[in-house]
Amino acid sequence: MPYQTFETEHRVRPDDIDMFNHVHNSKYFDYVLAARYDQMIQFYGMGMDKFMELGFGWLVRTVQMDFKRALKMNDYFLVRTGIVSIDEKMCRVQFAIVNKATNKVSCDGWFDFVMVELSTGKGVPIPPYVIEHYAK
Repeated sequence: MPYQTFETEHRVRPDDIDMFNHVHNSKYFDYVLAARYDQMIQFYGMGMDKFMELGFGWLVRTVQMDFKRALKMNDYFLVRTGIVSIDEKMCRVQFAIVNKATNKVSCDGWFDFVMVELSTGKGVPIPPYVIEHYAK
C-alpha cells in the first residue's frame, strides 16, 4: 500500500545550538515530532486534538536516527515524513531532515508509534477507521 510523504520547513533557532556550535542531537527528535504534529492536521485532517477528544494518544515506542551532517545556526531545513506501515499494533513513520541550502540529508530514520487510551495510559489496538484514514 503506497503512503504519501509530507514536508514541513523549519529554521534552526539559537536555543537549538549546543557547545559544538551545531544543532544538539536531541533537537532532531523535536523537529520530527513538531513536523508530524503539523502534518497530521494539515494533510490528514485528523490531528492530536481529535485523538484526545476520542480518548486516545500516540506514544513513541522506538526511534532510529542516523546523523549524517550537522545543521547550524539559521539553517533552513525540511522535515519529510511518511508512514511506512500501520496496523493495529503500531505505526512506523520514516523521516529525513534535509538542509534546504544544500539539499543534503542531515538526519534520517524512523519512529514507531503506539496508541494508548488516555484514561488508563495503556496500549490499545489502533482502530480500523484510524488505519484507513491514515493510509490515504
